[in-house]
Amino acid sequence: MFRTSYAALFFAALLIFTSCKKEIMDKPPVVDAGRSQTVLLSDSVVLSGSARAMDSAGRIVAYLWSEVSGPDATTLVNPGSPSTLVKFTVAGTYVFQLEATDDRGATGVDTVSVIVKQSAEATTLILQPANNPNEYNVVSYHGDASAVATMDIPIAAWTIDGDPITIRNLLKFDLSSIPSTATIESANLYLYSYPPPLLNGNFQDANYGADNTLLVQRVSSDWTTTGPNKATWFNQPSLDTAMVVAPSTTESQLDLNLNVTGFVSSMVSSNANYGFMLRLQNEVTYTSRIFVSSHNPNFTSKYPKLVVVYH
Repeated sequence: MFRTSYAALFFAALLIFTSCKKEIMDKPPVVDAGRSQTVLLSDSVVLSGSARAMDSAGRIVAYLWSEVSGPDATTLVNPGSPSTLVKFTVAGTYVFQLEATDDRGATGVDTVSVIVKQSAEATTLILQPANNPNEYNVVSYHGDASAVATMDIPIAAWTIDGDPITIRNLLKFDLSSIPSTATIESANLYLYSYPPPLLNGNFQDANYGADNTLLVQRVSSDWTTTGPNKATWFNQPSLDTAMVVAPSTTESQLDLNLNVTGFVSSMVSSNANYGFMLRLQNEVTYTSRIFVSSHNPNFTSKYPKLVVVYH
């Protein structure tokens, strides 16, 4: 009786062990297709997965990557490897599947998603500082009379008590927060007419003269408001030949929105931001374009402004 009971117990345990082992061997491999990703269309993307057999003595003998959903515009460089480079030609949301096969022929799968964006999210930088120290009038009046701008920015050729005066302006914004590798989508310079000017011109019209065409150029050499590199009428920084033109106007007040994308792109990529030069195309007496300065406490919303969109 006892021998029969022991034998029965032995065979029962063996049966349970065999059944458990068979159940383990019948299970498919465990597959991990990796983490989901959000990338740019221009990026190189690697799908990296892994798999393990449920049988401790088993092994993975084959892998296969495939696209499950998304635009039909991909190339899987090494679809038979655990990791593969993927090339995209169209933005969209993709789902990829990694299938693994073990040495018993059992297969397991897992999926991973990849969101492909056309370009990076754009960043908009609005620069409109108060009391900008790099808002500087370059002045010819009884020699040199250059100085930091005060209440207004007078781009003008005029007279004071019959003596001629000519005024240009150097204007620089802090672009240091923009990475040198950034792509500049747009850059716009906003200048606001002084309503009406109280210090310069005819004290009535911000814009005056037969031809008050305004030129904006990128400054290509360093300058300061003090010290040995101080900008004066006789020591003006060099300028690029390219220019943005604001046509002559007969309107007394006219705010400007000037496209300076090319200038700002060059400033950022070359890490050489020396600002802009504002001047009249024809510096003929009694001609003016007068704008609100960042030093004017009465028109804080009309300070010179630079808006840059980049990614």
